[in-house]
Amino acid sequence: MNNLRKVFFALVGVLAWASVATAQGLEAAGGGVVSADNAFSVSKYVAIAAGIGFALAAGLGAIGQGRIGAAAVEGAARNPGAAGRIQTIMILGLVFIESLVIFTLVIMFAIVNAQG
Repeated sequence: MNNLRKVFFALVGVLAWASVATAQGLEAAGGGVVSADNAFSVSKYVAIAAGIGFALAAGLGAIGQGRIGAAAVEGAARNPGAAGRIQTIMILGLVFIESLVIFTLVIMFAIVNAQG
């Protein structure tokens, strides 16, 4: 567990550093000169990056929904008297996960339309 924790924090650190490194604009990246080639090379990959990001969000959301469903069925099997309350909590959790995936879809469309 300790090694998993080290890998997790290393990954978080790398991702945090990447956001700082990519925060500069095209002017700073090209030494103050922005050519049409630089803008075009960035805009080519926006749709691919947005698609990969949405696929990642949807896939992880599906995994989360599956785990919530499995836990709810197991909880209802262990305590049938609380099945109604467990179902309500499960639906609330599913709504939160699905809203995050839909929010990611909206952000993806906004990014692609801004670059397009």
